[in-house]
Amino acid sequence: MRRSVIAFVAICVVVSLGPPVTAKPRRSSVAIGNDISFPNCGGRFPTGQAFGIVGVNGGLANNANPCLGPYQNGGVSTSELYWTVATSSGATTQPKASLYVNTADPGNASNGQPIADWPKSGSTPYGDCMQTPITTSTGAALVGENSPACAYEYGWERATQDAQTFFMDAAQAVDSLRPGVVSTNPGDYPWWLDIESANSWQAGTSGQQMNVAAIRGMVEYLRTLRSSTGLAPVVGVYASSGDWQSITGGTGSSSPVYGLPLWVPGATSLSGAQSKCATASYTGGGVRLTQWASTYDNDFAC
Repeated sequence: MRRSVIAFVAICVVVSLGPPVTAKPRRSSVAIGNDISFPNCGGRFPTGQAFGIVGVNGGLANNANPCLGPYQNGGVSTSELYWTVATSSGATTQPKASLYVNTADPGNASNGQPIADWPKSGSTPYGDCMQTPITTSTGAALVGENSPACAYEYGWERATQDAQTFFMDAAQAVDSLRPGVVSTNPGDYPWWLDIESANSWQAGTSGQQMNVAAIRGMVEYLRTLRSSTGLAPVVGVYASSGDWQSITGGTGSSSPVYGLPLWVPGATSLSGAQSKCATASYTGGGVRLTQWASTYDNDFAC
């Protein structure tokens, strides 16, 4: 998720671990939201937002945002999950709180070394994830294949980790300090997949097929979750058209990830974000959100 330079510099100089300093309320009469994540840890959180979308990861698909829950043993006011649930007004079609996760498909090796959390087994819609020997910079190693099956399993496992470890640890920590404010059920929140070329993806036509398999694994795991009403959560995509094309090769109606709701980045103002609601959806799903950056990342509900 792209961040403004202003926000990042402000965060880097904060050393206090007390309650975050809140920014001045915005003056716009249009109800808008904000998305925040690990760069905001220990710093200012927005105020006056209609809804919030909070990063579960710390920038990579396999690590945690340290301030999704209370930050470094701070109180609930240092938790981004608590911030969005407790302080958002809910004055749009979006729920007060949603989650987004980093995604990737690194393949089974990088820079001559195996990827530690690349799967070696698993039954998937693409068949079984199988093992294969490779040569590394330190000798032979047995790893999972670079295949759609193993990529799907990788995506499934990352989404499982996001929901059952990173989210649950944070939500339960908040609930222990302020019971009943946040839901500890991951199925009660919409989930957005942050799909950007800045993360690790495989290249070429075969790589794009594996990337789609990894995204599909994440989507299909998250759809196994159930809200308190028994419904599966909304699962959508945050991606620019260029990133979506380069990573997936584009997704027609026959693609297993076709039809996902879309959150469109790239505007530079509220009016620009509003106009992007008319973007022709490159994922095949309706445009639900658009984003522009100022001091914070701001979001408009279409």
